[in-house]
Amino acid sequence: MLAIGALLGSALIAVPVAAHATAAPAPTAETAAAVAAGLDDPAKKEIAMKIVSSAENSSLDWKAQYKYIEDIDDGRGYTAGIIGFCSGTGDMLDLVEYYTQVKPGNVLAKYLPALRRVDGSDSHAGLDPNFTKDWAKAAQDAEFRKAQDHERDRVYFNPSVQQGKSDGIGVLGQFIYYDAIVMHGDGTDSTSFRNIRKRALSKAKPPSQGGNETAYLNAFLDARVWAMKQEEAHSDTSRVDTAQRVFLRKGNLNLNTPLDWKVYGDSFHIG
Repeated sequence: MLAIGALLGSALIAVPVAAHATAAPAPTAETAAAVAAGLDDPAKKEIAMKIVSSAENSSLDWKAQYKYIEDIDDGRGYTAGIIGFCSGTGDMLDLVEYYTQVKPGNVLAKYLPALRRVDGSDSHAGLDPNFTKDWAKAAQDAEFRKAQDHERDRVYFNPSVQQGKSDGIGVLGQFIYYDAIVMHGDGTDSTSFRNIRKRALSKAKPPSQGGNETAYLNAFLDARVWAMKQEEAHSDTSRVDTAQRVFLRKGNLNLNTPLDWKVYGDSFHIG
């Protein structure tokens, strides 16, 4: 699910165009609502976590995923936790390092040397046979669950919301960014979040540059679908086609409930 690289840097964050002396057109009620509430609003963030979990774990119960761990044969080693931390992409290593900072001697600390060795590969060397059992054991610890929340926010959620707000897009757009960075990471490869965004910017302008929000988000989703199809493990684009596109076609830029969507053929509803 992930291909982690450098975090969103200041160079990535688009600078909103300066305000002109002339008054801007009055925003519509929907636009005003979208700007007023960001995805970092607790209620909206809860919705975001449920939608991502529907795709990553086929369940809306995202809090049940702290203990989740398996190798899904996507070349990234073990995938685990609430956001799909991977042993092969560095974010699982970062998580266990952070957890060990806040709770030295935890049940996963002994795997740090192995996690450093397998980073960048799909190897389980030094992790089997007990790593999955110990991960589930660690998930019973509130400090480990907090550590997962911390790394989710630091690496994925906060940067995507910040970039979305800078681009002038509302809650749905911020979620679209978030889901993209969860799957693709923000490395330098052509399918990373920053390069999906760059491809979209070549087709449409975001609201911060005077563009139409819906047109820009469609361009971003087009670029996202292209990126997904570059890799067999991500080639099913239903999390875009029968979820995010559905919300966008309905003009639900504020991601208001009720929400109905499908992922990989399964139907989901938030009332």
